[in-house]
Amino acid sequence: MPDLKLENAAGGVVAGIDEAGRGPWAGPVVAAAVVLDRENLPAGIDDSKKLSRKRREALFAPIMASARVGIDQASVREIDELNILAASLLAMRRAVEALALRPDLALIDGNKVPTDLPCPGRAIVKGDAISLSIAAASIVAKVSRDRLMGDLDALHPGYGWAKNAGYGTAEHQAGLAHLGVTPHHRTSYAPIRRLMESS
Repeated sequence: MPDLKLENAAGGVVAGIDEAGRGPWAGPVVAAAVVLDRENLPAGIDDSKKLSRKRREALFAPIMASARVGIDQASVREIDELNILAASLLAMRRAVEALALRPDLALIDGNKVPTDLPCPGRAIVKGDAISLSIAAASIVAKVSRDRLMGDLDALHPGYGWAKNAGYGTAEHQAGLAHLGVTPHHRTSYAPIRRLMESS
């Protein structure tokens, strides 16, 4: 289980940073920056990938109520223009900038630190399984993106985005075959690019 060892060792205000949505074929990549109140921690925070959708949803509200949170994204256009890694790092930087306070340190899930962070940053490989702050950020980013994809599903029914969050499931592929590509699809991704080239 993740804990606060890294945060306590660093001292000061520490933000955990994570993103959601690198793999999907559609939708933006969403990042969250979370500064936990170490005296008021919601129980059960863990790497979002280890939690059910229902459990993530249940943890979202108490995290938002007790912590300082910044949420932002990089658009589909930015993903296509920059590449998904650069866009993910951009979304992370924006999430830190969206915080109401400037952290003394940002703990970032992964092996790269975004450029131009407004504070020092430290990359933590598999950080969502190590740092409680990063794990909380992974939950906030995932729930925020899932809700966004649910909204897009209402605007573009037939792709199953409310359930598959834009990943290349059979339902999503069937929607593409029957309905074609939307402005929310990542045209730099090979399956979408191939479909556009063949049409």
